[in-house]
Amino acid sequence: MKKNRKVIITCAVTGAMHTPTMSDALPITPEEIADASVEAAEAGASIIHLHARDPKTGQPTGDPDVFMDFLPAIKEKTDAVINLTTGGSPTMSVEERLACAMKVKPEMCSLNMGSINFAMFPLANRYKEWKHPWEEEYVRNSDDFIFRNTFRDIEKIMTIMSEHGTKFEHECYDVGHLYNLAHFADRGLIKPPFFIQTIFGILGGIGADVENLMYMRSTADRLFGDDYQWSVLAAGKHQMSFSTQAALMGGNVRVGMEDSLFIGKGQMADSNAQQVEKIKRILSEFSLEIATPAETREILGLKGKDNVGF
Repeated sequence: MKKNRKVIITCAVTGAMHTPTMSDALPITPEEIADASVEAAEAGASIIHLHARDPKTGQPTGDPDVFMDFLPAIKEKTDAVINLTTGGSPTMSVEERLACAMKVKPEMCSLNMGSINFAMFPLANRYKEWKHPWEEEYVRNSDDFIFRNTFRDIEKIMTIMSEHGTKFEHECYDVGHLYNLAHFADRGLIKPPFFIQTIFGILGGIGADVENLMYMRSTADRLFGDDYQWSVLAAGKHQMSFSTQAALMGGNVRVGMEDSLFIGKGQMADSNAQQVEKIKRILSEFSLEIATPAETREILGLKGKDNVGF
């Protein structure tokens, strides 16, 4: 792994798994998503990872028109790298998940590197009342979700988006996903540097244990050598501690309300920017510098914000 002198902070501002009932601070409307993204960028995030939601219900959507209600504003008001999901939600087809990225040709998009059971059904019992009718069924039924990412699906997304010059945030929820990525690299379908996002603490993926953090890192080192940049996100209560440890090990970090709704033990986050500010403050105490968007583009070999389709 090539070590940076500076840490790339990604902020995932809304995601698709948390629902409106779970936090009043979760961005839902295009205006809220745009404002949250701009604030996170101003706080120090150089990559903004984006999903879209139905403005009236907060339900995840892959509709390119909804994305276009906030993408131009974020591009205009920040220099941050815009990173679009191709994961969408486990209830979407691959075609739905890919529709917007194909249209807007972003600098980056996420690419999930394998299928998993992706669940949050234990959260359902925390809530007696829900803001919208869809929420409870969505959360409870996640015990039957399979987040589909077959080799064919991955190759389709990889091939289409590579033709647009888009680079990937390779989301790896378990050790096997690193080997899946190595398979595609060996076939020459993608070129380094690879931006590998190792994910911990999702029910269905690898657990948020320090031993797993070390093993995912050492496995990536064996498979990719100096050809990758390493980043870490951890769900819920593990977010800040895992991010800090990863940065101290030479990695990059991801925070945001897609991954955790909290800012501290038992304390709900007020905003995405608050999480960015916290991790930036922690890392600065260890004399770690934060990468700017320009530095991030250079590190990851991105095509630049002027070469996108929006």
